[in-house]
Amino acid sequence: MRVLAFDFGASSGRAIIGQFDGEKITLSEVHRFSNDPVSIGGTVYWDVLRLLFEIKQGLIKAQESGGFGSVGIDTWGVDFGLLDGQGKLLENPVHYRDARTRGMVDEAFKLIRREEFYQKTGIQFMELNTAFQLLSLRRQRPELLERADTLLLMPDLLAYFLTGVKATEYSIATTSQLIDIHTRSWSEDILNALEIPRRLFTEITPPGTVTGKLSLEVCEECAVPPVNVVAVCGHDTQSAITAVPCPQGDFAFISSGTWSLFGTELLEPIISETSLEMNVTNEGGYGYSVGFLKNIIGLWLIQESRRQWAREGAPYSYAELERLALSEKPFACFIDPDAPEFVPHGNIPARVREYCERTGQYVPRTVGEVMRCIYESLAMKYRRTFEKIRDCTGRDYSVIHVIGGGTKDTLLCQMTANSCERTVKAGPIEATVLGNIAVQLMAAGEIKDVAEARRIIARSETVTEYAPEETAAWETAYRKFLNVTEEQLN
Repeated sequence: MRVLAFDFGASSGRAIIGQFDGEKITLSEVHRFSNDPVSIGGTVYWDVLRLLFEIKQGLIKAQESGGFGSVGIDTWGVDFGLLDGQGKLLENPVHYRDARTRGMVDEAFKLIRREEFYQKTGIQFMELNTAFQLLSLRRQRPELLERADTLLLMPDLLAYFLTGVKATEYSIATTSQLIDIHTRSWSEDILNALEIPRRLFTEITPPGTVTGKLSLEVCEECAVPPVNVVAVCGHDTQSAITAVPCPQGDFAFISSGTWSLFGTELLEPIISETSLEMNVTNEGGYGYSVGFLKNIIGLWLIQESRRQWAREGAPYSYAELERLALSEKPFACFIDPDAPEFVPHGNIPARVREYCERTGQYVPRTVGEVMRCIYESLAMKYRRTFEKIRDCTGRDYSVIHVIGGGTKDTLLCQMTANSCERTVKAGPIEATVLGNIAVQLMAAGEIKDVAEARRIIARSETVTEYAPEETAAWETAYRKFLNVTEEQLN
Protein backbone atom coordinates (compact mmCIF):
# COMPACT_ATOMS: atom_id res chain seq x y z
CA MET A 1 0.00 0.00 0.00
CA ARG A 2 1.16 3.53 -0.82
CA VAL A 3 0.21 6.51 1.37
CA LEU A 4 1.17 10.17 1.17
CA ALA A 5 2.62 12.06 4.14
CA PHE A 6 2.93 15.84 4.27
CA ASP A 7 5.45 16.90 6.90
CA PHE A 8 5.79 20.61 7.67
CA GLY A 9 8.67 22.01 9.69
CA ALA A 10 9.43 25.57 10.68
CA SER A 11 11.53 26.18 7.55
CA SER A 12 10.54 23.56 4.97
CA GLY A 13 7.97 20.98 4.00
CA ARG A 14 7.98 17.66 2.18
CA ALA A 15 5.55 15.34 0.44
CA ILE A 16 6.73 11.75 0.88
CA ILE A 17 5.24 8.49 -0.34
CA GLY A 18 5.44 5.59 2.09
CA GLN A 19 5.17 2.16 0.52
CA PHE A 20 4.48 -0.86 2.73
CA ASP A 21 5.13 -4.38 1.42
CA GLY A 22 4.03 -6.22 4.55
CA GLU A 23 7.56 -6.28 6.03
CA LYS A 24 9.17 -2.89 5.57
CA ILE A 25 8.26 0.71 4.82
CA THR A 26 10.21 2.47 2.09
CA LEU A 27 10.13 6.22 1.59
CA SER A 28 10.17 8.23 -1.62
CA GLU A 29 10.21 12.03 -1.55
CA VAL A 30 8.10 13.47 -4.36
CA HIS A 31 8.12 17.16 -3.46
CA ARG A 32 10.13 19.51 -1.21
CA PHE A 33 9.59 23.22 -0.64
CA SER A 34 10.58 26.05 1.66
CA ASN A 35 8.33 27.37 4.41
CA ASP A 36 9.23 31.02 4.76
CA PRO A 37 7.64 33.32 7.35
CA VAL A 38 6.58 36.74 6.12
CA SER A 39 6.99 39.86 8.26
CA ILE A 40 4.74 42.81 7.53
CA GLY A 41 3.51 45.70 9.66
CA GLY A 42 5.42 44.43 12.67
CA THR A 43 3.79 40.98 12.64
CA VAL A 44 5.32 37.68 11.53
CA TYR A 45 2.93 35.43 9.58
CA TRP A 46 2.97 31.98 7.98
CA ASP A 47 2.32 32.09 4.22
CA VAL A 48 -0.45 29.51 4.49
CA LEU A 49 -1.87 29.94 0.98
CA ARG A 50 1.57 29.24 -0.43
CA LEU A 51 1.68 26.11 1.72
CA LEU A 52 -1.65 25.02 0.26
CA PHE A 53 -0.25 25.56 -3.23
CA GLU A 54 2.71 23.33 -2.34
CA ILE A 55 0.38 20.65 -0.96
CA LYS A 56 -1.43 20.59 -4.28
CA GLN A 57 1.89 20.27 -6.11
CA GLY A 58 2.67 17.34 -3.83
CA LEU A 59 -0.65 15.70 -4.65
CA ILE A 60 -0.01 16.06 -8.37
CA LYS A 61 3.53 14.66 -8.19
CA ALA A 62 2.47 11.81 -5.90
CA GLN A 63 -0.24 10.80 -8.35
CA GLU A 64 2.20 10.93 -11.26
CA SER A 65 4.66 8.75 -9.31
CA GLY A 66 2.18 5.89 -8.96
CA GLY A 67 -0.70 7.14 -6.84
CA PHE A 68 -1.57 6.88 -3.15
CA GLY A 69 -4.35 5.52 -0.98
CA SER A 70 -4.61 8.19 1.72
CA VAL A 71 -3.15 11.49 2.94
CA GLY A 72 -1.88 12.58 6.36
CA ILE A 73 -0.55 15.98 7.51
CA ASP A 74 1.70 16.82 10.46
CA THR A 75 3.13 20.23 11.40
CA TRP A 76 4.69 22.15 14.26
CA GLY A 77 2.43 22.89 17.22
CA VAL A 78 0.52 25.83 18.76
CA ASP A 79 -0.20 28.01 15.68
CA PHE A 80 -3.69 28.33 14.18
CA GLY A 81 -5.99 29.97 11.67
CA LEU A 82 -9.36 31.62 12.35
CA LEU A 83 -12.34 31.08 10.04
CA ASP A 84 -15.44 33.24 9.79
CA GLY A 85 -19.02 31.96 9.67
CA GLN A 86 -18.71 31.20 5.95
CA GLY A 87 -15.55 29.15 6.49
CA LYS A 88 -13.26 31.85 5.05
CA LEU A 89 -9.81 32.45 6.54
CA LEU A 90 -9.82 35.79 8.37
CA GLU A 91 -6.05 36.35 8.14
CA ASN A 92 -2.82 34.42 7.70
CA PRO A 93 -1.83 32.45 10.82
CA VAL A 94 0.66 34.33 12.99
CA HIS A 95 4.10 32.78 13.59
CA TYR A 96 4.84 31.49 17.09
CA ARG A 97 8.02 33.62 17.18
CA ASP A 98 5.97 36.80 16.79
CA ALA A 99 6.26 39.22 19.71
CA ARG A 100 2.53 39.50 20.42
CA THR A 101 2.66 37.01 23.31
CA ARG A 102 5.36 38.83 25.24
CA GLY A 103 4.30 39.04 28.89
CA MET A 104 1.12 37.00 28.34
CA VAL A 105 2.12 34.13 30.64
CA ASP A 106 2.28 36.51 33.60
CA GLU A 107 -0.99 38.11 32.50
CA ALA A 108 -2.64 34.67 32.44
CA PHE A 109 -1.48 33.96 35.99
CA LYS A 110 -3.46 37.00 37.12
CA LEU A 111 -6.59 35.25 35.82
CA ILE A 112 -5.87 31.66 36.87
CA ARG A 113 -3.30 30.36 39.33
CA ARG A 114 -0.22 28.75 37.78
CA GLU A 115 -0.75 25.57 39.80
CA GLU A 116 -4.39 25.24 38.71
CA PHE A 117 -3.49 25.93 35.08
CA TYR A 118 -0.89 23.15 35.14
CA GLN A 119 -3.12 20.73 37.07
CA LYS A 120 -5.74 21.01 34.32
CA THR A 121 -3.54 20.83 31.24
CA GLY A 122 -0.23 19.29 32.29
CA ILE A 123 1.46 21.38 29.60
CA GLN A 124 4.76 23.25 29.78
CA PHE A 125 4.36 27.03 30.06
CA MET A 126 5.78 28.79 27.02
CA GLU A 127 4.74 32.20 25.74
CA LEU A 128 4.27 30.80 22.24
CA ASN A 129 1.47 28.40 23.30
CA THR A 130 -1.97 28.86 21.72
CA ALA A 131 -3.52 29.85 25.06
CA PHE A 132 -1.25 32.89 25.31
CA GLN A 133 -1.62 33.76 21.63
CA LEU A 134 -5.38 33.87 22.17
CA LEU A 135 -5.02 35.89 25.36
CA SER A 136 -2.99 38.43 23.38
CA LEU A 137 -5.82 38.60 20.83
CA ARG A 138 -8.35 39.07 23.61
CA ARG A 139 -6.29 41.97 24.96
CA GLN A 140 -5.02 43.55 21.73
CA ARG A 141 -7.49 42.61 18.95
CA PRO A 142 -10.80 41.52 20.49
CA GLU A 143 -12.68 42.39 17.31
CA LEU A 144 -10.88 39.56 15.47
CA LEU A 145 -12.09 36.99 17.99
CA GLU A 146 -15.61 38.41 17.73
CA ARG A 147 -15.58 37.89 13.95
CA ALA A 148 -14.17 34.36 14.23
CA ASP A 149 -16.40 31.30 14.12
CA THR A 150 -13.86 28.46 14.18
CA LEU A 151 -10.23 27.98 15.25
CA LEU A 152 -8.19 25.27 13.53
CA LEU A 153 -4.61 24.41 14.43
CA MET A 154 -2.21 24.18 11.51
CA PRO A 155 -2.52 20.51 10.40
CA ASP A 156 -6.28 20.67 10.82
CA LEU A 157 -6.45 23.97 8.90
CA LEU A 158 -4.54 22.47 5.97
CA ALA A 159 -6.72 19.35 6.06
CA TYR A 160 -9.81 21.60 6.04
CA PHE A 161 -8.55 23.28 2.86
CA LEU A 162 -8.38 19.82 1.27
CA THR A 163 -11.65 18.35 2.55
CA GLY A 164 -13.95 21.12 3.76
CA VAL A 165 -14.23 19.24 7.08
CA LYS A 166 -13.57 21.11 10.32
CA ALA A 167 -12.03 18.80 12.93
CA THR A 168 -9.34 19.02 15.62
CA GLU A 169 -6.91 16.13 16.11
CA TYR A 170 -6.05 15.27 19.72
CA SER A 171 -2.22 15.50 19.75
CA ILE A 172 -2.10 18.92 18.10
CA ALA A 173 -4.92 20.12 20.36
CA THR A 174 -2.89 19.36 23.48
CA THR A 175 -0.13 21.74 22.33
CA SER A 176 -2.63 24.59 22.74
CA GLN A 177 -2.55 24.32 26.56
CA LEU A 178 -6.34 24.45 26.43
CA ILE A 179 -7.08 20.71 26.70
CA ASP A 180 -7.96 19.10 30.03
CA ILE A 181 -5.44 16.24 30.02
CA HIS A 182 -7.71 14.17 32.28
CA THR A 183 -10.96 14.43 30.28
CA ARG A 184 -9.20 14.82 26.88
CA SER A 185 -11.55 17.65 25.97
CA TRP A 186 -11.39 21.44 25.89
CA SER A 187 -11.04 22.84 29.40
CA GLU A 188 -14.04 25.01 30.15
CA ASP A 189 -12.25 26.36 33.25
CA ILE A 190 -9.22 27.56 31.27
CA LEU A 191 -11.32 29.00 28.44
CA ASN A 192 -13.56 30.86 30.88
CA ALA A 193 -10.64 32.21 32.90
CA LEU A 194 -8.92 33.57 29.78
CA GLU A 195 -12.25 34.73 28.28
CA ILE A 196 -11.75 32.69 25.13
CA PRO A 197 -15.04 31.78 23.38
CA ARG A 198 -15.83 28.03 23.53
CA ARG A 199 -17.66 28.29 20.19
CA LEU A 200 -14.31 28.57 18.38
CA PHE A 201 -13.39 24.94 19.02
CA THR A 202 -14.53 21.79 17.22
CA GLU A 203 -14.86 18.35 18.76
CA ILE A 204 -11.66 16.39 19.36
CA THR A 205 -10.72 13.61 16.93
CA PRO A 206 -8.39 10.78 18.07
CA PRO A 207 -5.30 10.11 15.93
CA GLY A 208 -5.95 7.53 13.24
CA THR A 209 -9.44 8.80 12.40
CA VAL A 210 -10.48 9.22 8.77
CA THR A 211 -11.86 12.76 8.86
CA GLY A 212 -12.90 13.13 5.22
CA LYS A 213 -11.95 12.75 1.59
CA LEU A 214 -10.23 15.07 -0.84
CA SER A 215 -12.89 17.48 -2.08
CA LEU A 216 -14.22 17.43 -5.63
CA GLU A 217 -12.58 20.80 -6.26
CA VAL A 218 -9.14 19.53 -5.15
CA CYS A 219 -9.54 16.28 -7.09
CA GLU A 220 -10.42 18.10 -10.31
CA GLU A 221 -7.63 20.68 -9.93
CA CYS A 222 -4.93 18.11 -9.13
CA ALA A 223 -6.26 15.15 -11.17
CA VAL A 224 -6.29 12.85 -8.14
CA PRO A 225 -8.94 10.43 -6.80
CA PRO A 226 -11.01 11.29 -3.68
CA VAL A 227 -8.85 9.35 -1.23
CA ASN A 228 -9.21 9.46 2.54
CA VAL A 229 -7.57 12.18 4.60
CA VAL A 230 -6.45 10.67 7.92
CA ALA A 231 -5.97 12.67 11.12
CA VAL A 232 -2.50 11.34 11.93
CA CYS A 233 -0.72 12.64 15.01
CA GLY A 234 -0.90 16.21 13.76
CA HIS A 235 1.89 17.44 16.02
CA ASP A 236 5.17 16.43 14.41
CA THR A 237 6.67 15.51 17.79
CA GLN A 238 3.98 12.91 18.43
CA SER A 239 4.34 11.53 14.91
CA ALA A 240 8.05 11.13 15.63
CA ILE A 241 7.41 9.41 18.98
CA THR A 242 5.13 6.94 17.22
CA ALA A 243 8.15 5.91 15.13
CA VAL A 244 10.65 5.29 17.97
CA PRO A 245 12.06 1.85 17.04
CA CYS A 246 11.53 0.33 20.49
CA PRO A 247 8.44 -1.94 20.45
CA GLN A 248 8.69 -2.95 24.13
CA GLY A 249 8.06 0.63 25.34
CA ASP A 250 9.57 2.29 28.43
CA PHE A 251 12.14 4.27 26.48
CA ALA A 252 13.74 7.71 26.67
CA PHE A 253 13.95 9.76 23.50
CA ILE A 254 15.17 13.04 22.06
CA SER A 255 13.25 14.23 19.02
CA SER A 256 16.05 16.36 17.67
CA GLY A 257 15.49 19.20 15.24
CA THR A 258 15.05 22.97 15.47
CA TRP A 259 13.58 22.14 18.87
CA SER A 260 14.74 19.22 21.00
CA LEU A 261 11.97 17.31 22.76
CA PHE A 262 13.41 15.12 25.51
CA GLY A 263 11.14 12.69 27.30
CA THR A 264 9.46 9.34 27.51
CA GLU A 265 6.09 7.79 26.68
CA LEU A 266 3.58 7.06 29.44
CA LEU A 267 0.09 5.62 29.73
CA GLU A 268 -1.06 8.35 32.14
CA PRO A 269 0.05 11.95 32.73
CA ILE A 270 2.37 12.85 35.60
CA ILE A 271 1.27 16.07 37.25
CA SER A 272 3.19 16.78 40.42
CA GLU A 273 5.11 19.53 42.18
CA THR A 274 8.29 18.21 40.59
CA SER A 275 6.88 18.17 37.05
CA LEU A 276 5.47 21.67 37.57
CA GLU A 277 8.80 22.91 38.92
CA MET A 278 10.68 21.54 35.90
CA ASN A 279 7.92 22.86 33.60
CA VAL A 280 7.51 19.54 31.81
CA THR A 281 4.70 18.77 29.37
CA ASN A 282 2.17 15.92 29.17
CA GLU A 283 1.30 15.94 25.49
CA GLY A 284 -1.34 13.66 23.96
CA GLY A 285 -0.21 10.97 21.53
CA TYR A 286 -1.42 8.00 19.52
CA GLY A 287 -3.86 5.78 21.41
CA TYR A 288 -4.17 8.52 24.05
CA SER A 289 -0.62 7.82 25.21
CA VAL A 290 1.22 10.66 26.93
CA GLY A 291 4.43 12.18 25.65
CA PHE A 292 6.01 13.23 28.95
CA LEU A 293 8.66 15.61 27.68
CA LYS A 294 10.54 18.85 28.00
CA ASN A 295 10.80 21.36 25.16
CA ILE A 296 14.40 22.53 24.76
CA ILE A 297 15.86 24.87 22.20
CA GLY A 298 17.80 22.54 19.93
CA LEU A 299 19.52 22.85 16.58
CA TRP A 300 18.00 26.34 16.26
CA LEU A 301 21.13 27.70 17.97
CA ILE A 302 23.36 26.12 15.33
CA GLN A 303 21.04 26.93 12.42
CA GLU A 304 20.60 30.58 13.37
CA SER A 305 24.33 31.01 14.10
CA ARG A 306 25.11 29.63 10.66
CA ARG A 307 22.65 32.10 9.12
CA GLN A 308 24.33 34.96 11.00
CA TRP A 309 27.79 34.03 9.76
CA ALA A 310 26.41 33.74 6.22
CA ARG A 311 25.01 37.27 6.58
CA GLU A 312 28.52 38.36 7.54
CA GLY A 313 29.95 36.80 4.37
CA ALA A 314 31.14 33.46 5.80
CA PRO A 315 28.77 30.72 4.55
CA TYR A 316 30.00 27.73 6.58
CA SER A 317 28.65 24.25 5.97
CA TYR A 318 27.41 22.26 8.97
CA ALA A 319 30.38 19.90 8.53
CA GLU A 320 32.79 22.85 8.70
CA LEU A 321 31.13 24.15 11.87
CA GLU A 322 31.43 20.73 13.47
CA ARG A 323 35.12 20.51 12.49
CA LEU A 324 35.83 23.99 13.88
CA ALA A 325 34.09 23.09 17.17
CA LEU A 326 36.20 19.95 17.54
CA SER A 327 39.40 21.95 17.05
CA GLU A 328 38.78 24.09 20.15
CA LYS A 329 39.45 23.47 23.83
CA PRO A 330 36.60 21.61 25.59
CA PHE A 331 34.47 22.96 28.43
CA ALA A 332 35.70 26.56 28.22
CA CYS A 333 32.27 28.13 28.76
CA PHE A 334 28.54 27.30 28.82
CA ILE A 335 25.16 28.86 28.14
CA ASP A 336 21.65 27.87 29.14
CA PRO A 337 20.17 27.07 25.69
CA ASP A 338 16.70 27.95 26.99
CA ALA A 339 17.61 31.45 28.16
CA PRO A 340 15.04 33.84 26.64
CA GLU A 341 17.61 35.80 24.63
CA PHE A 342 18.25 32.76 22.43
CA VAL A 343 14.62 32.38 21.25
CA PRO A 344 14.24 35.24 18.69
CA HIS A 345 15.82 35.41 15.26
CA GLY A 346 19.08 37.33 15.13
CA ASN A 347 22.72 37.31 16.08
CA ILE A 348 23.03 34.19 18.24
CA PRO A 349 26.88 34.23 18.33
CA ALA A 350 26.82 37.75 19.80
CA ARG A 351 24.24 36.67 22.38
CA VAL A 352 26.41 33.66 23.34
CA ARG A 353 29.33 36.02 23.98
CA GLU A 354 27.14 38.40 25.99
CA TYR A 355 25.83 35.51 28.12
CA CYS A 356 29.34 34.27 28.86
CA GLU A 357 30.58 37.76 29.71
CA ARG A 358 27.60 38.42 31.99
CA THR A 359 28.20 35.15 33.86
CA GLY A 360 31.92 35.78 34.38
CA GLN A 361 33.11 33.02 32.06
CA TYR A 362 35.64 32.86 29.26
CA VAL A 363 34.14 34.74 26.30
CA PRO A 364 34.32 32.72 23.05
CA ARG A 365 35.73 34.69 20.14
CA THR A 366 36.25 32.35 17.21
CA VAL A 367 33.55 30.54 15.27
CA GLY A 368 34.85 27.23 16.63
CA GLU A 369 34.73 28.44 20.23
CA VAL A 370 31.13 29.62 19.87
CA MET A 371 30.15 26.33 18.27
CA ARG A 372 31.92 24.29 20.94
CA CYS A 373 30.06 26.26 23.61
CA ILE A 374 26.70 25.62 21.90
CA TYR A 375 27.31 21.91 21.34
CA GLU A 376 28.51 21.20 24.86
CA SER A 377 25.76 23.33 26.42
CA LEU A 378 23.08 21.41 24.51
CA ALA A 379 24.54 18.08 25.66
CA MET A 380 24.66 19.32 29.26
CA LYS A 381 21.07 20.59 29.05
CA TYR A 382 20.05 17.14 27.83
CA ARG A 383 21.61 15.57 30.91
CA ARG A 384 19.88 18.01 33.26
CA THR A 385 16.56 17.25 31.60
CA PHE A 386 17.25 13.50 31.66
CA GLU A 387 17.81 13.65 35.41
CA LYS A 388 14.53 15.49 35.94
CA ILE A 389 12.58 13.08 33.73
CA ARG A 390 13.93 10.18 35.78
CA ASP A 391 13.06 11.97 39.04
CA CYS A 392 9.46 12.47 37.89
CA THR A 393 8.88 8.97 36.51
CA GLY A 394 10.90 7.03 39.08
CA ARG A 395 12.36 5.03 36.18
CA ASP A 396 15.81 4.64 34.71
CA TYR A 397 16.64 4.26 31.04
CA SER A 398 19.74 2.49 29.75
CA VAL A 399 19.38 3.83 26.21
CA ILE A 400 18.40 7.23 24.79
CA HIS A 401 16.82 7.09 21.34
CA VAL A 402 17.65 10.14 19.22
CA ILE A 403 15.21 10.54 16.34
CA GLY A 404 14.68 13.13 13.62
CA GLY A 405 17.01 15.38 11.66
CA GLY A 406 19.42 15.76 14.57
CA THR A 407 20.54 12.14 14.11
CA LYS A 408 22.73 13.44 11.27
CA ASP A 409 24.69 15.56 13.76
CA THR A 410 27.17 12.92 14.87
CA LEU A 411 29.06 15.29 17.18
CA LEU A 412 25.95 16.17 19.19
CA CYS A 413 24.92 12.49 19.37
CA GLN A 414 28.34 11.52 20.76
CA MET A 415 28.35 14.43 23.21
CA THR A 416 24.86 13.41 24.38
CA ALA A 417 26.11 9.88 25.11
CA ASN A 418 29.11 11.32 26.97
CA SER A 419 27.11 13.81 29.00
CA CYS A 420 24.20 11.51 29.92
CA GLU A 421 26.46 8.46 30.39
CA ARG A 422 24.06 6.37 28.34
CA THR A 423 24.19 4.59 25.02
CA VAL A 424 22.59 6.72 22.33
CA LYS A 425 20.79 4.99 19.47
CA ALA A 426 20.35 7.47 16.63
CA GLY A 427 17.65 6.88 14.05
CA PRO A 428 15.44 6.99 12.17
CA ILE A 429 16.16 10.35 10.57
CA GLU A 430 12.67 10.47 9.06
CA ALA A 431 10.89 9.57 12.30
CA THR A 432 8.13 12.15 11.87
CA VAL A 433 7.27 10.99 8.35
CA LEU A 434 7.41 7.32 9.38
CA GLY A 435 5.05 8.01 12.28
CA ASN A 436 2.67 9.85 9.94
CA ILE A 437 2.75 6.92 7.49
CA ALA A 438 2.38 4.30 10.24
CA VAL A 439 -0.82 5.92 11.55
CA GLN A 440 -2.26 5.99 8.03
CA LEU A 441 -1.43 2.30 7.62
CA MET A 442 -3.03 1.50 10.98
CA ALA A 443 -6.14 3.45 9.93
CA ALA A 444 -6.28 1.32 6.78
CA GLY A 445 -5.91 -1.93 8.73
CA GLU A 446 -2.53 -2.72 7.15
CA ILE A 447 -0.71 -2.59 10.51
CA LYS A 448 -2.30 -3.95 13.70
CA ASP A 449 -1.05 -1.55 16.37
CA VAL A 450 1.74 0.83 17.36
CA ALA A 451 3.97 -1.97 18.73
CA GLU A 452 3.85 -3.70 15.35
CA ALA A 453 4.47 -0.37 13.61
CA ARG A 454 7.62 0.16 15.70
CA ARG A 455 8.89 -3.34 14.88
CA ILE A 456 8.35 -2.65 11.19
CA ILE A 457 10.15 0.70 11.44
CA ALA A 458 13.06 -0.96 13.28
CA ARG A 459 13.37 -3.43 10.37
CA SER A 460 13.09 -0.65 7.81
CA GLU A 461 15.64 1.83 9.15
CA THR A 462 19.34 1.99 10.10
CA VAL A 463 20.17 2.91 13.69
CA THR A 464 23.65 4.12 14.74
CA GLU A 465 24.93 3.53 18.29
CA TYR A 466 27.16 5.88 20.31
CA ALA A 467 28.78 4.62 23.51
CA PRO A 468 29.72 7.05 26.31
CA GLU A 469 33.31 8.32 26.28
CA GLU A 470 35.44 10.45 28.65
CA THR A 471 32.68 10.37 31.25
CA ALA A 472 34.87 11.57 34.15
CA ALA A 473 35.78 14.78 32.32
CA TRP A 474 32.14 15.32 31.36
CA GLU A 475 31.03 14.78 34.95
CA THR A 476 33.39 17.50 36.19
CA ALA A 477 32.30 19.87 33.44
CA TYR A 478 28.64 19.19 34.22
CA ARG A 479 29.09 20.62 37.71
CA LYS A 480 30.52 23.77 36.15
CA PHE A 481 27.54 23.95 33.75
CA LEU A 482 25.11 23.69 36.68
CA ASN A 483 26.91 26.42 38.62
CA VAL A 484 26.63 28.80 35.67
CA THR A 485 23.10 28.06 34.49
CA GLU A 486 21.34 27.39 37.80
CA GLU A 487 22.59 30.71 39.16
CA GLN A 488 21.02 32.42 36.15
CA LEU A 489 17.72 30.66 36.76
CA ASN A 490 17.70 31.67 40.43
